[in-house]
Amino acid sequence: MEQLKIGIVTQVRVTSTRLPAKVMLTVAGRTYLEHHLARLARTDLPVIVATTTNHQDDLVVQVCEDHGIPVFRGSEDDVLSRFAGAAREHDLDALVRVTSDCPLIDPEIVAAGVDRWRAENDPDLYISNCLERTYPRGMDFEIFSAARLYDAEARATLKADREHVTSYLHQNRSGEMRLLNLPWTGGGAQYRLTLDTADDWKLLDALIEDFDAPRLGCAELVAILDAHPELAALNAHIEQKKLGE
Repeated sequence: MEQLKIGIVTQVRVTSTRLPAKVMLTVAGRTYLEHHLARLARTDLPVIVATTTNHQDDLVVQVCEDHGIPVFRGSEDDVLSRFAGAAREHDLDALVRVTSDCPLIDPEIVAAGVDRWRAENDPDLYISNCLERTYPRGMDFEIFSAARLYDAEARATLKADREHVTSYLHQNRSGEMRLLNLPWTGGGAQYRLTLDTADDWKLLDALIEDFDAPRLGCAELVAILDAHPELAALNAHIEQKKLGE
């Protein structure tokens, strides 16, 4: 059987509300976007950046061009159509969806998820590691077939479904999806390794500058935060934005 083409599509825009242009902030000589893309590259899967047609996101395109990463540009608000466009342009059979505010996403965890999705051999399967929160925030991924994405693109009418890409799938609005959560027993579900606010930025800066976090996997990062509660406290008070906010 022919091997399915699975690609990672990561969504990026610099007009983020809580921390504007957050992925363009730099630490250890690289932008946070570059740290994120370098982690994804270690999966050995194709990586595609889905950004907007806003002129502000020319910055994103420049970073990607510098590193030979393909970019698809689409609607800022209809992110579902942006992902579908990226999948079509690159002839993907299935996608891994991640977001660019995860500079320390663990490539081994993502690759293992893809292996599981392939092994299940079910085009109606949606796999994620965050249907239930067992990982730190910042490790999240979702995997689904392009066929299911195109179906969502054609049928989703709720504004939240257009904006959040996968809610039509993981809320099973079609009634045809099979959902599978891949849990983690390594702890750390309370931690935030995501870049959404200035306090998240403080923690990530400290991990990257003082602990060489780009070399570390999820378990090692959790161990550092377990051993250094003063670091975990930097962003422990942040509330994650809810779907639709």
